[in-house]
Amino acid sequence: MSSSRKWIVAILGVAGLAAVGAAVARRQAAKDDGGIRSEVVGRGEVAATVTATGTISAVTTVQVGSQVSGIVSSLAVDYNSPVKKGQLLATLDPTPFEAQVEQRRADLLRAEVDQRNTEIAFRRQERLLDQGLTAPSDYDTAKAAFDAAKAGVAQAEATLRQVKTNLSYTKIYSPIDGVVVARQYDIGQTVAASFQAPTLFTIAEDLTKMQVQADVDQSDIGRVALGQTARFTVDAYADETFSGTISQIRLNATQNQNVVTYPVIIGVPNLDQRLKPLMTADITIEVARIADVLRVPNAALRFRPVETKAGGDSAPGPDARRGGGGAPGGLAGVVGGARPAGERSDNVYVLDDEGRTRAVTVKTGITDGRFTAIVGGDLKEGDRVAVGLETAKSQQTGSFPGMTPAGGRRGGRGI
Repeated sequence: MSSSRKWIVAILGVAGLAAVGAAVARRQAAKDDGGIRSEVVGRGEVAATVTATGTISAVTTVQVGSQVSGIVSSLAVDYNSPVKKGQLLATLDPTPFEAQVEQRRADLLRAEVDQRNTEIAFRRQERLLDQGLTAPSDYDTAKAAFDAAKAGVAQAEATLRQVKTNLSYTKIYSPIDGVVVARQYDIGQTVAASFQAPTLFTIAEDLTKMQVQADVDQSDIGRVALGQTARFTVDAYADETFSGTISQIRLNATQNQNVVTYPVIIGVPNLDQRLKPLMTADITIEVARIADVLRVPNAALRFRPVETKAGGDSAPGPDARRGGGGAPGGLAGVVGGARPAGERSDNVYVLDDEGRTRAVTVKTGITDGRFTAIVGGDLKEGDRVAVGLETAKSQQTGSFPGMTPAGGRRGGRGI
């Protein structure tokens, strides 16, 4: 055999081996992807929720300010101090206000002296007029002077009352029973009240009763109602869930970068006072709940069977491989993984004993992000529904956290 023929045979042999290898790989891939993972349809509870973030605050918070300017001369309370209504909180330096009071008292005394002098002159002119010994014009002048003196006394009295009131404002008292949660000034600092009353203290009335203001998106606000239960967590107690009740849905919406949210107020008991003002809360509001209902994993609504391609190759249909992408029946974009209550038509694929699938049309209700309630259709309890395709990785025990040897997730949740 010539050398050229040997090269040709060698090349054909290599090509044949490559073709065999490719065929084996295709058969192995088909084997890996050909199996279908399924889960048994059962009954259970489905609760639809809306999620939001919010801030914890006291039910009543009062900012205590000063109506006069001055230097802080003493502080009677500090942060976290419990206070009673009418209790002294702070004192401004009263010296300039006391001087003003003394000056206005002197002004009043001078006005009273002027009033007595003009009254004497008026009474004299009054007697002389009766005797015909003075002109009426002199009488009128004396009377006008007397009336002006009386007005001067009234004005001096009002001014004195004003400066006395300002003097009383140098003592800052608590308007409510509560706890001091903030203090803005120290001794020696100047309080300037020229344009508005500056805040000296912030007092929370009752820290055993708190509230959470949740900012709920406009797409979800229609499902939120008074009296609904809300649960939330805070970073300080990440492993604990707190609960409260919606007490108010406010209409003063806010808009930030074209996102409109409405404030929803949640009343929360806080007898142990572990919840602190301004903590950030991650809130879940339960908007609907159905007990003992037929339900399927959401992955069953996303699954589509294998489609046959030209040339005999096969590949998963839309969403069959991902198992977690897509959103059946309008699930996409729903906050908190829950969609609004209401029946929708969708398809699931039921497996028979030989592993073949058939489409079953169902009517779906609410979803909690894991399971969807089935409210109509031919699906029965005990049916096996397809939730995804078997792969080599999904067949290996422990390949993914939470996966069983059968390829399904623990707890019955499809992927």
